[in-house]
Amino acid sequence: MKSNEQAAGGAGSLRGVLASDLPASLVVFLVALPLCMGIALASGAPIMSGLIAGVVGGLVVGMFGGVPLLVSGPAAGLAVMVFGFIQDLGFATTCAAVAAAGLIQMALGGMKVARAALGISPAVIHGMLAGIGILIVLGQLHIVLGGAPQSNAWANLRELPEQIADLHGPATILGLITIGILVVWQVMPNSRLKKVPGPLVAVLGASVAAAVWGGDVKRVELTGSLFQSIQLPSLPQGNWGAFAVAVFSLALVASAESLLSAVATDKLHTGPRANLDKELFAQGMANTLSGLLGGLPITGVIVRSAANIAAGAKTRASAFMHGVWMLLFVSLLGSYLGLVPLTVLAGLLVHVGVKLVNMHHIQELRRRGELSVYLVTVFGVVGINLLAGIALGFGVAVARLLWRLGRVHVQVRQEGAVHQVRVGGALTFVGVPKLSAALAEVPTGAQVELDLAVEMLDHSGYEALESWCQNHRKTGGKVWMEPLEEVWSRKGAAASTLSVAAVPSSPTLSSEGA
Repeated sequence: MKSNEQAAGGAGSLRGVLASDLPASLVVFLVALPLCMGIALASGAPIMSGLIAGVVGGLVVGMFGGVPLLVSGPAAGLAVMVFGFIQDLGFATTCAAVAAAGLIQMALGGMKVARAALGISPAVIHGMLAGIGILIVLGQLHIVLGGAPQSNAWANLRELPEQIADLHGPATILGLITIGILVVWQVMPNSRLKKVPGPLVAVLGASVAAAVWGGDVKRVELTGSLFQSIQLPSLPQGNWGAFAVAVFSLALVASAESLLSAVATDKLHTGPRANLDKELFAQGMANTLSGLLGGLPITGVIVRSAANIAAGAKTRASAFMHGVWMLLFVSLLGSYLGLVPLTVLAGLLVHVGVKLVNMHHIQELRRRGELSVYLVTVFGVVGINLLAGIALGFGVAVARLLWRLGRVHVQVRQEGAVHQVRVGGALTFVGVPKLSAALAEVPTGAQVELDLAVEMLDHSGYEALESWCQNHRKTGGKVWMEPLEEVWSRKGAAASTLSVAAVPSSPTLSSEGA
């Protein structure tokens, strides 16, 4: 720990900050600025609320976080959830829920339970993000085409053909230009030009095209300056059940996304390692402050963090300074944001949503046999709602784990006067009934060769075998087998290994896109 602090201190000298963290902070700022506005648009919230969250995430988490190179701010992964809460509770009450969720995160960080969030199956996390990506695409396509998004995924899908048939020329062209620039920027060979962030090029280029063209399109509406836009939260007027659901949902999902992004960020550099409990506490501080100021919920975001590391950041100064640049720009030059057409931000979000459906993750999950968990989560998120999708995915993950734990194979066959019994697979409490039924076929007093080729053995399986062997010998039978104590010492610990492997920790959220 001491060596890490010394390394961080050395890298954090003024000369080091100017040489590495200052340029990196400018890159992150240019990436984050359009995304903060776009995520606010997708959330159905005032545009300034996304910028407030960007400033708070940079300053608070950048100063107090436990992951030096992680960048925090509003994330696309929460946009759909926040949109639903705003529709049900109103914006001011949703801000109160964000602040309360931050208090829960601070409590969890103080209790040092951050690593518990890493037990969530990656298939559920990736399925959740893919479902959110599909919802974002379905909703924002209507804005790109010049219309307005509908209330749910099915309505958006049903109205899409009509929207395509009734295109709004300037809005559609500008939205498609934005998407086109982002796609070209992504596949363009590495060059000095590509060091300029793609989202900035797309938004700036399409906005300039709109200004030159003079097309009649809706633009970003800012009701005032940053400080004039601060809106105090309000408690619900009677709808406390929905408010409680919003609070705990935001706390759970934001914590999981931040911690998994922190672990993924750790894999991208060789500097000081993550302190997850400290990071969770800092995320809670940021969300509490953001909610009190009228901002969106905040999480750690892997793509901004990856851009930070790729740009040469060495310390947390980069994340903090990106918040400073955000604050200065919005305070001094915020009026220029009103020149950005909404369809341009929608085009940016369509690209972000598509990236959330990551084909590499799908192939990896299919190879591991977890594709069913992923698909159930996706369909649950898209077809019902976010929480239902997570619950369904988690349920399938648990059912799959129980199925693996109960997958015991018992073969009984007679060779002359000897009955040969072979037990394979996972002999746990779930498979004991199947084992007992197979052993019941062995006649009383028979000679038995018992071959234990099990991958794992828990206490229930151990006792079932020991009890049957004792009873069989008491009734005149003979049993030849490897001593159970040796099998137990060799295989007993594997049960806990499987339970962890079935719900792997530390997935890499490379598809965040925000």
